[in-house]
Amino acid sequence: MSSNPTATLTSLLRGSTIEDHEEVLKAANAVLKTSKTPEAYQTRVVALLKLDRFDDALRALDDGGNKLAERCVLEKAYALYKTGKLEEAEGLVEGREGRGLKHVAAQVAYRAEKFEDAASIYRELSAETGPIEGEDNDLKINSSATDAQLEWQGNGDKVEKSRKEAKREDMEAFETAYNAACGAIARGDLAKGGYLLKTARGLCEALDELTDKEKRTEVLPILLQQAFVFTKLGKLEDAEKIQNSIDVVDVPEAPTRVIAQNNALAAHKNDNPYMTQRIFDSVPKLSHTERLFEHQSSILRRNRYVIDLQSQKFSGVAQSTASIILKSPSPTISPFINSLAVLNAAGHSHGEAGKASLKQVLPQIEKRPNDVGLLLTTIQLYVLTNNSGRAIELLEAFFKRLEESNTPADLDVRYAPGLIALAVSLYRLSGRKVPTRTELGKVASYWRRKSKSSSTSLLRAAGLSLLDSSNPDDFSAAGEIFSSLREQDQTDKVAIAGYVASYAAADYEKISADLDKLTPVAKLISGIDAAELEEAGMPTLPATKFAVTGKKRSVENDASDNKPAKRKKIPKSKMPKDFDEGKKLDAERWLPLRDRSSYRPKGKKGKKKVLDMTQGGAVKEEESLELAGGVGTVKVEKSGSVVKNKKKKGKK
Repeated sequence: MSSNPTATLTSLLRGSTIEDHEEVLKAANAVLKTSKTPEAYQTRVVALLKLDRFDDALRALDDGGNKLAERCVLEKAYALYKTGKLEEAEGLVEGREGRGLKHVAAQVAYRAEKFEDAASIYRELSAETGPIEGEDNDLKINSSATDAQLEWQGNGDKVEKSRKEAKREDMEAFETAYNAACGAIARGDLAKGGYLLKTARGLCEALDELTDKEKRTEVLPILLQQAFVFTKLGKLEDAEKIQNSIDVVDVPEAPTRVIAQNNALAAHKNDNPYMTQRIFDSVPKLSHTERLFEHQSSILRRNRYVIDLQSQKFSGVAQSTASIILKSPSPTISPFINSLAVLNAAGHSHGEAGKASLKQVLPQIEKRPNDVGLLLTTIQLYVLTNNSGRAIELLEAFFKRLEESNTPADLDVRYAPGLIALAVSLYRLSGRKVPTRTELGKVASYWRRKSKSSSTSLLRAAGLSLLDSSNPDDFSAAGEIFSSLREQDQTDKVAIAGYVASYAAADYEKISADLDKLTPVAKLISGIDAAELEEAGMPTLPATKFAVTGKKRSVENDASDNKPAKRKKIPKSKMPKDFDEGKKLDAERWLPLRDRSSYRPKGKKGKKKVLDMTQGGAVKEEESLELAGGVGTVKVEKSGSVVKNKKKKGKK
C-alpha cells in the first residue's frame, strides 16, 4: 500500500460504491489525522452529505476554513438548504454559475415559496442539455411540481397554457402524473384530478424497482389526495374507505402525518368538539426543516379556530384573530387574513347568523372599515337578510374610500377582480345594468394601464358589457379591450368576434379582414328551423320579485290578483241570534238609524226637523244682498215675515 495518504484516499474513492459512505468517511477521517489536505476535507463533507448528516457537514466545512468554503460552495449551499437555512443558501448561490448550483438555487427558491423564480431556473436548465444521466426526468418532475405550487398559490396565470393540460409524457411516471393531478385540483378541476391520481397510483404500484415498503411510502400522499378529492366531490363513502386504509401512525414524514390527521378529522364528523380538539392537538409539532407550505399551514390554523368556535371559545377566537389582522396591512386581498376576519366575526357574534349577527358585526366594521374580509362577511349577512341595497351601499362606500386614498396598494384592492365580481353580482341582483357596465369599464381600463397581461376573463366580461351599450364611446372602449385580448392570443375567437362587433358600425374597413376568421353564419344556423321557432313564440322568464325590507307591503304583479277574493266564512259566534240564512238582508243595515228611509221621529220637534231636511222637506229660498261699498254680495234666507231689530239701549 502506498505511504501517501492522499493517494490511498484517491484509490479508495475510485473503487467505492454508493453503499459504503461510512467507509469513505472513516478513510477521510484517518487521512485528516496525518495530512489535512483539501481533498480529504471535501471527501469528508461529501460523505456526511450522503449520510444525511447535514449539521455535521456544516461543522466540517467550518473546520476547513475559508479555502475549503471556496472549494465547496455547492456542498455548503446544499447543506444550508437541507437544514432550512434558506436565506443563507440563497445568498451563497446568488450570481454564481454552474449547473449544480442552479439546481440548488431552484430547490431553495421552491422551498422558500418563490415559485416564479424556481420555474424560471428550471426553464433555463431545461433549455440546455445536461451531462448527468436522468437529469431530464428530474427536471420534468420538479418543473411540474413548481407549476402545481403556482396554481395552489393563486398564480396560475404565470403557468404556460401549454403546460396546464396533462400530456402523454406526463403519464409515463407516477411523479409527473401526481404533479399534474395536483395542478388540476388547484384549478378546481376535481374530476380530472381524480383521474390523474388514479393513474399515478397505478403507475407507482406497478414499479418493479421499488420494494413493497417503498411503494407504500410513495402511495400514501396519493391516497391522501384521493381522499381529499372524494370529500370535495361529496363521495363521502369512497373518502371514508381510503381514510380507513391509512394509519396515521405509519406515515413516515411528519408534514404528511399532520395533513393526514387533519383530513381524517374533516372527513369524519364528531359530535364532541372537545374530543376533536384533543385529536387535532395530538399531531407532532413540526421543526423548521419540516414546515408546511403557507397555503397548507393557513388551512390548519383556520381549522384550529373553527374547532375553538365549536368548543364555545368565542372570546379567545375573537381576540386571537384580531391580533393577527391588526398586524397585517389593511386593506389586503390575502386569503388567509380575510378568512381570519370571517372567524373574527363569528367569534363576536357567538356563531349566530342573520340580523342577530349583524348587530355584533356592524360595530366591528366601524372600527376596521378597510377590513376586506369583514366587509365581505357583512355584505353576505345583508344578502341573507334580503337587504341587497344596503350591501351595495356598503361596498360602494368602501370603493370610494380607496379611490380617495389614491395609493397604488389601495387601488389594487379597489380593482381586485374578486371584489369587482361581487359588485357586478349585486348590481345584477338588483337589475341595475348601467352601474355594471360602468364598473367593468373602469376596472378594465385600470388593469390595462397597470399590466399588459391582465385577466382574460375580466377583460372579456368588461368588453361584452360595453357592447350592450348604445353609446359610441363604449363601443370604442370595447374595441380597445378586445384588441388587447387579441395581442395576448391571436387565436382567441371571442376576442376576434368582440373586435368585429365593436367596429362593425363605425369602421367596417378596419374589421373586413377579420370576417373570414369567424365561423360563417350559415354554419351557425344550419341546424335551426326558423319557421318552427317563429311558431313556438318568444319564451319569457317570470318577473323577479325583490323582497322589500320594512313594514310596507310589497307590490306583486301576479295573475292571481285578478281572481275574486275567496269569501271568508263568518263564525257562528259573530252572527246575530235571530239570523235567518234564507231571509233577505236589509241594504241599509249598516247606516245609522236616523239616516235610514224607514226612520220616523216622534213628537212635534222631530217632525219639524224632518221637514227642514232636504230630503222630504221644504226647500228654503235665498236671496243675494250687495254689501256696502261694492265689496261683494252675501246670500241670506228669504222669509215672508220681517223681524224688527230690538232697539239698542243707550248708556245713561
